[in-house]
Amino acid sequence: MNYRMIFYVLGSVMKVEGLLMLLPLCTGLFYGEPVLKTFGLTMAILLALGFLLTWKRPARQSFYAKEGFLVVALGWVVLSFFGALPFWWSGEFGRFADCFFEAVSGFTTTGATVLTDVEAISRGLLMWRSFTHWVGGMGVLVFLLAILPMAGQYSIYLMRAESPGPSVGKLVPRLRETASILYRIYMVMTAVLIILLMLLGLSPFDSLIHAFGTAGTGGFSNYAASVAHFGSPAVEWLIGVAMLLFGVNFSLFYLVCAGQLAQALKSEELRWYLLIVFGSVALVVANVHQQFLGARETLRAAFFQVSSIITTTGFSTVDFNLWPQFSKNLLLLLMFVGACAGSTAGGIKVSRLILMVKSVAQSIKALLHPRAVTLVKMDGKVAEFEVLAGVFAYIVCYILILCSSVLLISLEPITLEESLSAVMTSMGNVGPGLGRFGPAGSFASLGSPAKYLLSLDMLFGRLEIFPMLVLLLSWRRRQ
Repeated sequence: MNYRMIFYVLGSVMKVEGLLMLLPLCTGLFYGEPVLKTFGLTMAILLALGFLLTWKRPARQSFYAKEGFLVVALGWVVLSFFGALPFWWSGEFGRFADCFFEAVSGFTTTGATVLTDVEAISRGLLMWRSFTHWVGGMGVLVFLLAILPMAGQYSIYLMRAESPGPSVGKLVPRLRETASILYRIYMVMTAVLIILLMLLGLSPFDSLIHAFGTAGTGGFSNYAASVAHFGSPAVEWLIGVAMLLFGVNFSLFYLVCAGQLAQALKSEELRWYLLIVFGSVALVVANVHQQFLGARETLRAAFFQVSSIITTTGFSTVDFNLWPQFSKNLLLLLMFVGACAGSTAGGIKVSRLILMVKSVAQSIKALLHPRAVTLVKMDGKVAEFEVLAGVFAYIVCYILILCSSVLLISLEPITLEESLSAVMTSMGNVGPGLGRFGPAGSFASLGSPAKYLLSLDMLFGRLEIFPMLVLLLSWRRRQ
């Protein structure tokens, strides 16, 4: 185990996080808020520790799968801990468990909150909690790979450990260039969304907040009513479509930029993704149309909420907790599915769903036709055995962690529906759940142990389980 290289990468993460706090610091200073202690002290600690850990580059830079998983999991825990300090030192939050929950929720792009009056929070903190969505959406280690020559040819292990999906590949031969391309696409799409929101009448501050939440598929808003606050159908359609786009595999955007639109449209995952979205919208419209004044309003609300839930963003324009049980259960299933691999969204990913369904179909065919040779293919390519085994291992681990968490959180005085939705929305990095955890509620009523448990579930969901398992198992072996 190359511990010196692990600490070197963690030090780089700390320096990057310290520099990222310049945005909320400047925001607070612009609005005349006392942010020097809130952000200035945190930045000083992060930069000091970061430079201490990176003052000398390790002589041995070999970096393999175990180190990759371990440093990614540790990096996200460190990121969340220090990201919680501004909330803690501001005095605007209660217990440290609340601060840690809010920071983890931000970086993992979950969007669940403990705040009961978000509009009373200072502008600097509101900017920070939404900016964490944007930082965590594409991944902080991917960002490091894009700007720093880290770990050389071994950096693929960092990218594989942090990037969502059953498999991770390069867009171009050099991994650093791949990370740079992904972030350039991410930045351009975010900038375009900010400009469009401003053209629709939102203030620069509101535009930044909601663009960060949309791009990172996180869902933090600076208003209690979320996107419904603006009362603008145009804003709702724009954010609804934008959420859908940020749920698409970013490699397809690269193909479009490279002039290969036809190749991008051949993506099997994209077709399934759009089929699930528009099929779900049709079912919700048919089920909830009596609660709205007209077909246009019904379609807008159904499309926005389906787009928000399947991309695990968590913005809301209506309280879907008041919808019929069929629509609520459908949204619960969409939390589990999530969007495409290689996007900023959470969930198990559509590609895993495709491979799982095809594997089951292959098993049935093998039973009916024992001599036939059947292969699982996706996009015309045969899925390797390691990928299929990884998909089923992931699903099994996901279900086991979900069931264990539901059992543990049921120690709180909440209903089964609330327990299940709280864990599913945390592991799926969605945000709002059902009951008291719905769009109009918050997680404030939970005790500290439950908040730490859900924070762990968020990290499991964002890092797709295995990095966190490696961290926990490594810690256990050292006891």
